[in-house]
Order: sequence, then structure tokens, then C-alpha cells
Amino acid sequence: MASLLQDRLTTDQDLLLMQEGMLMRKVRSKSWKKLRYFRLQNDGMTVWHARQARGSAKPSFSISDVETIRNGHDSELLRSLTEELPLEQGFTVVFHSRRSNLDLVANSVEEAQIWMRGLHLLVDLVTSMDHQERLDQWLSDWFQRGDKNQDGKMSFQEVQRLLHLMNVEMDQEYAFSLFQAADTSQSGTLEGEEFVQFYKALTKRAEVQELFESFSADGQKLTLLEFLDFLREEQKERDCTSELALELIDRYEPSDSGKLRHVLSMDGFLSYLCSKDGDIFNPACLPIYQDMTQPLNHYFICSSHNTYLVGDQLCGQSSVEGYIRALKRGCRCVEVDVWDGPSGEPVVYHGHTLTSRILFKDVVATVAQYAFQTSDYPVILSLETHCSWEQQQTMARHLTEILGEQLLSTTLDGVLPTQLPSPEELRRKILVKGKKLTLEEDLEYEEEEVEPELEGEHESELALESQFETETEPEPEPQEQNLQIKDKKKVVTCPLFCPSICCQIVTQAISKPESLLLSQQKSKNILCPALSSLVIYLKSVSFRSFTHSKEHYHFYEISSFSETKAKRLIKEAGNEFVQHNTWQLSRVYPSGLRTDSSNYNPQELWNAGCQMVAMNMQTAGLEMDICDGHFRQNGGCGYVLKPDFLRDNQSSFHPERPISPFKAQTLLIQVISGQQLPKLNKTKEGSIVDPLVKVQIFGVRLDTARQETNYVENNGFNPYWGQTLCFRVLVPELAMLRFVVMDYDWKSRNDFIGQYTLPWTCMQQGYRHIHLLSKDGISLCPASIFVYICIREGLEGDES
Repeated sequence: MASLLQDRLTTDQDLLLMQEGMLMRKVRSKSWKKLRYFRLQNDGMTVWHARQARGSAKPSFSISDVETIRNGHDSELLRSLTEELPLEQGFTVVFHSRRSNLDLVANSVEEAQIWMRGLHLLVDLVTSMDHQERLDQWLSDWFQRGDKNQDGKMSFQEVQRLLHLMNVEMDQEYAFSLFQAADTSQSGTLEGEEFVQFYKALTKRAEVQELFESFSADGQKLTLLEFLDFLREEQKERDCTSELALELIDRYEPSDSGKLRHVLSMDGFLSYLCSKDGDIFNPACLPIYQDMTQPLNHYFICSSHNTYLVGDQLCGQSSVEGYIRALKRGCRCVEVDVWDGPSGEPVVYHGHTLTSRILFKDVVATVAQYAFQTSDYPVILSLETHCSWEQQQTMARHLTEILGEQLLSTTLDGVLPTQLPSPEELRRKILVKGKKLTLEEDLEYEEEEVEPELEGEHESELALESQFETETEPEPEPQEQNLQIKDKKKVVTCPLFCPSICCQIVTQAISKPESLLLSQQKSKNILCPALSSLVIYLKSVSFRSFTHSKEHYHFYEISSFSETKAKRLIKEAGNEFVQHNTWQLSRVYPSGLRTDSSNYNPQELWNAGCQMVAMNMQTAGLEMDICDGHFRQNGGCGYVLKPDFLRDNQSSFHPERPISPFKAQTLLIQVISGQQLPKLNKTKEGSIVDPLVKVQIFGVRLDTARQETNYVENNGFNPYWGQTLCFRVLVPELAMLRFVVMDYDWKSRNDFIGQYTLPWTCMQQGYRHIHLLSKDGISLCPASIFVYICIREGLEGDES
């Protein structure tokens, strides 16, 4: 059980000091700052804290949950406390999930550096672990937990307690026989390697042994040819060569003699099945594998709604952390709701609510820093601007100065395009989506007054939704491609894609804009030319009808739809919506009535080709599982190429009534077994799960289905189901699969244990492991389920 981690724990000075523990200030808010004693446990995987050095300690966090460590200067909270706390002594622990960051302030710069260096080292070690190393570490963690008196040995009583913690209900006599067989020293206790042997006996997988022996002539090994037969016949690796099979043997066979003889032992076979090569998700779909040179409107784009929120949209917290989390998970379209703030500085928050406020310039700086850490492909800033002329000018200045070369401020090559550019052409560029100045409309105040009831009409149309939703569809604008400025003597034409010329014309046309515009602001906000000029390819326009769009709009204009309106359009005119999305971008956002920041199912909108289906990414659940699973492919870059029938402007596809020539398929899933499922209630030692597996398919309405296995009583450690589920799918190109493991409860709803969601097109056939994720999308390693996948063309499949 010795590992690189264990070696570092005994030699690295930072880790040694962390194991002794240090007193630090834990900061939750401006008013909550308390001293706590933090200590790295001897396992090197958990940090505990107490009120004082010798006080009662409890777990604070696990190293496997840590994403990164930031210094105090990068902490939004600590920066707000610079007058009280020294930034150079502070640091932030950032977690993978939606869990709040942990801000700490040490007693000295050196102590802060010790913890930052030590945590960085531990995170790097955990991240670089392969499956076997993670399993070894997992075993070490359980040994530490089971060794109640911490003497490095485990009695049978301690083993019995540990079995309950590990979700195992086992006959006491059988458990004792395994214990005695592993106790080779006959000491009546299990030590390091003896515990490993006990675990191996406990986890012996008869179903894998049987599969291994069915392809092995002697039941002891798989020869190169036998393994090649298995890969071709069962794993459907049709193009597999001897060279590839040999490469896999070299990668997964643990013994050197086996590698030399080009054979795979049972341990090597199991190691292969549990690896990325044996995973249900096709490794070929993990890197960027799609054509990235097509126009933006040909892609699904990972999009966020109310990105600044880390809670609900009524009284939740606004934070730049929302942008960091969204961008780091591959989101390529973030929303920024901007309002007038104090001291002339625009602020970002959910208008007319109790959500907190953050500075617009801090949001822009955060986007500049994190935009391309996960993906090089373009980021879209979806601006919802509610600011005065003056603060819009401030917005434009911040965008230009902070983003610099990252900001796309003119068309590519400075020419008028005929279609939207591609993600490849826009690499490492940030685009602004928003209203584009219609100079004719904004300058007409010289000749007539603006009708004050315009806004009132718009708000009454939105009814209840408008009370909570600030993202409304833009007001109607003139549709000419060339914008015009009118005065009583002449008309000056300004091309849409010449922002610098646009600003010059406005300056020349109006000698004193501030004084003239101020009077008009009483009736409506006016768009500032400096901000307008930064909108290049993504001009927001209101949607009236598909016919109107086709006759009046252009490819560089984008319409936003509430989920209610989008779903209605799909039902009423699904094919027209599909065709609309082949040439123009659409953005769909959640209903304003979702005050808890819940989500809709994005699949319904993807079925119609809607590119930007905005999600409340701070809210976990089924809908976010579908979104995360969909964008897990193609390198997690945030862009997924739509199927060809959603890119053809003559497409006859209707998401509500799909017909041939789509290639229908039948999917057979044999749910075989589960491994090391996590315990739901860790505080109840006697509580053991009764797991079942539910398989859900999301796609076009006719394909959406769900089936589940029976439950296995009192076994979350190695449950066996052996049941086959059958699904018939008309449009596999749009289908998503979600595997959910539940704890059966006859009294109430079944409890969630873990899930994994992936696109049909990224699924591998054959014997595959599905490595489960938590509600927040974090690995539950080593928890998995073992399945057999078979896809047949057509709808003739049965359950045989």
C-alpha cells in the first residue's frame, strides 16, 4: 500500500508541518472571521479542523475534492477585507463541485506559503493517479477509517464495523473465513498487505472471471490472439489490429513476464476493463475530433444563464466565482446583467431583486483571466444593459481596456462577411452580444418625442415572468443593413460592421450629446455608440415570426426566446424553427418564474437546433447532467457540431414528428453488476443501500424513455443484477443516455446514489464500466456499474 503519496508525507517539509497543524483564520464573510486549527491527516488525503490545537476535530475537506489553490490577491472575499486582513497571508481552497470556496488567512506569509505549496503538491499527486493508484489510495483511506485505535492493525471486530461502512452485508462466518485466509501472519489482525488480500477476496468478481475463461483456452491467461478475438467480437473494435492489442497488454498487464510473453492475466484483463479503454465513453470522442471550421450557427454552444449568481435569482449571492466556474467547465456564452452603480461604476446583479451586486469591471477582468483556460474557442458576452448613457460609456471603456486584443472589435479581415465566422477563425476571441445602435431611432428626438408607453406595453406583455426576468426580448428595430443618420438636410450612411466610422459619424452629427440625450432618458434608455460599436457579429433583435426573420433579418442577428415561447414554437412550427437555426443563432433562457434557479431540459431545444440553450449552472440535477454529458465530448471545448440534418437549410426534420431517412436503432443494455457504491448515510453504520439501476434516454419526444432493474437488497459493495433492458431509438444522433443508481426505498422516493450521462454517438459497445459521478458531476471513484452494450440497426431488436 506504499505509494508516492506516502513517501512524500514522510519527506516533504511542507507536508510534515501541515500534519503538525496550524492556527489560521477562517473567513466566510465580512462579519464572520474565526480562528480554527487546521491539520492534514496522516493519510494525506483529508484536512481536519478544530476550534483549538487539542480540541475535538472534524473533517474539513478531502484533497480529492480540491480543484486548485489561489493566493489572497485572487480572492473576491479577501480583497474586500484588505483593511483588516493582509492579502499576502491569505489563500483560497477552490473545490471541484458547487461547494463554496474556503478562504483562510495564516499568521504569516511563510505559513500561508507552506499550506499553498503543500496543497498544490497533494492535488497534483491525486490528479496524476491512474485507476489502480486511486484504488490503492481508496483502500488506504478505508484502512485508516477502520483502524479505530490507529495501531496500524485491524481486528475482526474492526473489520466487521468496516464492512458496514463499506456497504457490505455479509454472513459473519463467511467474513471470518476470509479474514483468517488473509491473516497469513496468524496474529489475529490484518496489517497492510494482508488487508489488501482480504479486499481482493471480498471483491472477487465471478462475472469477470467467467468472461475471461470463456475466451481463455487454459483459464489462466489470454494470448494475444485470444485477446484480439475478444476485442473484435465482444468490444466491437472492428478495426483492431494485433499492434493495438499488444499495446493494450503492455499498458494493463501488471507482470513483466506476461508483457514479455504477450499474454494478459486475469488481473490485467480486469485492469483493462476498468480503464479508459474499457470505459463506456469512446476515448476517440474525448479530444477535439469534430470539424471546427463551420459557421458558429452550425454548433451547439455551451451557455450559461445569470452567470453571476451562485444561488437563486431572488436573493442569492452575485459573485465573479460564477463566471470562473462556468468558464472552467467549458461554458462559451456567459450572461452579464448590467445596471447603473454608485460612483459612476456599472454593477452586475439580477435587477429588481435582493441579489447582491458586483462591479462590471471585476466581471470583465475575470472573463479576461479565465476565458481560455479550458478552451481556446470563442467566448460570447451576452450583455443585458440597463445603464444610462454615461455608464454605458464606462462599460465600453472597461471592455476595450481590460480585454485588449482578446476583444473582437471589428470583422475578421475588416470585410463584410456573407456568413458567421467559425470557432476556429475566432480562436481566443471574446465577442459581445447585445443591441446594435440604430442611429435613426436614437436621433429622432430632434424631430418628435418618443412615445412613453413603449416600455409599458412590453412589460405588460411579459405578465408575471417580467417580475423576475430581466432578460427580455429586444424592442423592434429598423431592419436595413445600412444604418442611417437623418437630419433636415442630409442622410449619412454607416455600414453595420464599421464601428469606428459609426462612432465618428455620431460625434459629428451631435455637438452636445450628453445634454440632448439626458432629456430623453426620462422615457427610455438610449444605447451609447461606444458600446454599440463593440457588437460585431451578434446583434440582438426581437423575434416576431419565422417569416419576418427570413424576410428582414440577417445572419449576424440573434434572437432570444424564453423557454415557454421556444417550446411553443417547436410544437407549432418545429420544422420552421429547425430551418431558422440553420442560418441564424438562437438563444433560449429559463423562465423568469424559476425563482429557485431551477433548469429546463435542454434536449428539447437542441432537438430544434437551438445553439445557445442557457442553463443555471449553479443548480445541480438531471438537466445539468444532460448538459454536462452533451458537452463532455469534443475536448470539452464548449462547441459541438450539430447533426447534418440540423445544418441543412432545406431540412425537412421536425423534432415532434421525425420520419425516415433517419437510421433507427435498437439498443440492448445488460446491466450486470455494481462496484463499491457509496454509502448514502455515512453516520449510520447499520444503514446499507438496496441499489437499482435506472437507464433514461433523452432525445426527440418519441425516443424519450426510461427503464430500471430490480433492486438488490443490502448490497452496495458488489451488487449483481444481470438484467437486460431494450430501447428503440428513431434519431440516435440526438439521443443522450443517463445511467442512474438509486437506493430503493418503499416508503418514499428512491434516493440518488450516482449517475453518468453521455451522448449516444460517444457510446462504446461491448463489456464496459460506467464510472459514476455525484450530483455535482464529481467522480465517485471507485464506484461503477458493469454493463454489456449492443446496438442493432433497425427496430427488430428483442430482449433475447
